[in-house]
Amino acid sequence: MESPFEVLGVPPDADDDEVVDAYRERVKDAHPDQGGSIAEFQAVKTAYERLQNGYEPGDPLPEEDTESEAEPAPPEPDDPLVEFLNFEVLDDRGWALDDDDLFEKAAAADLDTADYGRFYVEPNDTLLEAAEKNEFAWPFACRGGACTNCAVAVVEGEMPSPASHILPPDLTEKGIRLSCIAAPVSDDAKVVYNLKHLPEVSELLLPASRFEQASTD
Repeated sequence: MESPFEVLGVPPDADDDEVVDAYRERVKDAHPDQGGSIAEFQAVKTAYERLQNGYEPGDPLPEEDTESEAEPAPPEPDDPLVEFLNFEVLDDRGWALDDDDLFEKAAAADLDTADYGRFYVEPNDTLLEAAEKNEFAWPFACRGGACTNCAVAVVEGEMPSPASHILPPDLTEKGIRLSCIAAPVSDDAKVVYNLKHLPEVSELLLPASRFEQASTD
């Protein structure tokens, strides 16, 4: 197994700023939307987290201790539970965002786990971070509320929208939120992600040519 330094492409004596810069570049390249894979994306995130937690050259990696590779404990049951659906499924199935039984139809359909499912959102995590922790590669770009690449439609539940974002009032009134800066505050929520084909949202997307300028700041 590669060390976290090798995964991020930094020397063992790299300082914190070098590690952060390398992570920001690698996580963008590794994202499935940019030609990477879910496994590569998760490996980059794991490497960064290990360095943030004090990993030093020569420290044993988890594969040397099978106990440490056990599944993490599930989140506390009082964390918000999000049921999600991929917007692309709606076009394929002839469904609409305002269908009263949208999620009932999704639950009854034989959909891929990336298109429909549920996950918990732990305290202090945004919706996008929670999706990534559960190994779902949702679209994003700037991660700072400056584009609509990560937009979701909140069909049910409460998800306040922070003041600093690009969404116009008419979209927020329709329940559109940016998953990179918003998180559910209700016990349960239902969201439709991957709204890039929704006309009102597509107008505010960050073009692929500008992706390299996007950052977590």
